[in-house]
Amino acid sequence: MVNNKDPIEKFISASVELSYETPNVKFDGPLTEVDKVGIIGAGTMGGGIAMNFANIGTNVKIVENSSENLEKGLKKVRENYQRSVNRGRFSQEELENRMHLIEGVSSLEELEDCNLIIEAAFEELDVKTNLFQKIDNIAQPGAILATNTSGLDINEIAKATNRPESVIGLHFFSPANVMKLLEIVQGRETDPITVRSCMNIAHQINKIPVLVGVCHGFVGNRILWARTRQAHRLLGKGVMPWDVDGALNVFGFKMGPFQMSDLAGLDLGWSKGSKTQYPVKDALCEMGRRGQKTGRGYYDYDENRVGSPSKETEEVIAKLNGGKRANFSKEEITEMLIFPMINEAVKVLEENKAQRPSDIDVIWLFGYGWPKDKGGLMYYADTIGAKSILKSLEKLAEDDHELVISELLTKMAQNDDKFLDINTGGLIAT
Repeated sequence: MVNNKDPIEKFISASVELSYETPNVKFDGPLTEVDKVGIIGAGTMGGGIAMNFANIGTNVKIVENSSENLEKGLKKVRENYQRSVNRGRFSQEELENRMHLIEGVSSLEELEDCNLIIEAAFEELDVKTNLFQKIDNIAQPGAILATNTSGLDINEIAKATNRPESVIGLHFFSPANVMKLLEIVQGRETDPITVRSCMNIAHQINKIPVLVGVCHGFVGNRILWARTRQAHRLLGKGVMPWDVDGALNVFGFKMGPFQMSDLAGLDLGWSKGSKTQYPVKDALCEMGRRGQKTGRGYYDYDENRVGSPSKETEEVIAKLNGGKRANFSKEEITEMLIFPMINEAVKVLEENKAQRPSDIDVIWLFGYGWPKDKGGLMYYADTIGAKSILKSLEKLAEDDHELVISELLTKMAQNDDKFLDINTGGLIAT
């Protein structure tokens, strides 16, 4: 058979296949079989996660702290399924079959017969550690205890239990019923059977798993936050949000950082009166400009949620940065955003928080909308070359004193090494 895939398609396919492999996780015994899943939290994430298991015929219990929230969550799941029915993807009868597999319950104690319990509660460490203390006293022996945290310390969460070997991170991406990526986060004491079982579960629910280690933001968000910081630095120089987003749109991203922020809500992780590292966002939130849901964020939105540049946002930026107005080309903006991402990705590999460079590409391709024609973050880095990237980062670091350039990247530039050839042993350091 003739393989008509172009080199980038071949690379992506091979990288996805490789992401399922965990050569350094040694275990030859039986895996944990999951026939009933417990999910804590019926919000957007909890409901989406539940759908993944109902889709393959697995019984699910969702627990919520109020009957109102539980009812709202189950209603949202039904609406999601109904959209699929309306599009002809499956029948109304199949919708009812799947909903029948999802049971709403009112107490954690009702999860005692579950082989896998996934916590999808509020993203706060104290909340999660308290929940895991309770789950530890309820769950059956051998059950996998997973958290859907997007970046909190799983080792701290595991300490709240008497079975840290069974605690793992299953970081689903939103919307969880749609997005293919699943970051599987191995804690310091997570045992091989738990890791291998979760890789197998990912395969069963049609997700693409990538094994990562514990660090702030894990792999995907850690690299994303490097880009976010640079995007906000550009606002401080007087570059407008639509110019930043526009540069990344031309590069191939469907959404830039400020378009994403408006979609998710500017007040995510923000509270009234708080001062974060992003003063423009703080000011907009205080003004009630909190994204698409309020009709105003970085952009102004019409009744169809179509965004346009905002004069008010422009005035806020000018007031906060003293009226500066820098002019950078789209290419310069793209470099200032993406090269620090590459730098952070090399640090991730340097610290053994990812098994291999191609895993980083899989994470960004299937979790963050990296343009497929660029082949992934590390694949793209090799098209530029370590020397050029280092030179650009050194120039950026003259102005950005918080930017620390990876020692490994410096050595790579000296030796003209390839990013996809980085090999730090494939071990996950936790």
